[in-house]
Amino acid sequence: MCIARTRKRPGSLLRLLALLSAAMSNTVDAQTSLPTALDHYLRIQTQGLPGKVSYSIGKLDQHTQLAACSAFEPFLPPGSRLWGNATVGIRCLGPSAWTVYVPVQVRIAGNYLLTARRLTPGQIVTTTDVVTQSGDLGALPASILTDPAQAIGKTVRNGVAAGQPLRGDVLIAAWAVQQGQSVRLLTTGTGFTVSNEGKALNNATDGQIVQARTASGQVVSGIARNGGIVEVAY
Repeated sequence: MCIARTRKRPGSLLRLLALLSAAMSNTVDAQTSLPTALDHYLRIQTQGLPGKVSYSIGKLDQHTQLAACSAFEPFLPPGSRLWGNATVGIRCLGPSAWTVYVPVQVRIAGNYLLTARRLTPGQIVTTTDVVTQSGDLGALPASILTDPAQAIGKTVRNGVAAGQPLRGDVLIAAWAVQQGQSVRLLTTGTGFTVSNEGKALNNATDGQIVQARTASGQVVSGIARNGGIVEVAY
């Protein structure tokens, strides 16, 4: 009796170990695949950011229990962007269906603009009004300007104190067309272009809608372009 029981134990133990090994293998695969999928997603999505990008991935809640997953789909929640402290969602596509959210921190080492002096509303920004400084763009607003060309020639919308990071939302692009200005109306179609003269009826930046009055008194609408040009749809 004792010998018989002793002979059966190794087989039962081996089967138990095999089951445990398979379960551990599935868990490890799922755990290593999720960070890999997330890392791949972050590398691709941060390629277009200005400066040198680095990021760190936070930990999931230790109480989070995730079923085994063979395919992951990372995504950004609506209204989010990979800048500074952010959150990335990850969906499991099978065999189980679940979604988890992972905190990430995106650091962007690069240059940004500071105001060299106080800027007042209506002022046109010149080269002497801004200076360049290096730092972590991820710790600044996403609208931060990184190149003097993004600011020079634009009009200050809201006043900015000296030594402050310069954001794009406090500037207005220079007028491409101003009210009362003589403009050239261009109508383009297949194989032809017609040019007329007119007077702008409102101010508009490049790409905005502007109305103009032709020499005959007709009012037309078009797209304002730099240089006093209005593109009129045919």
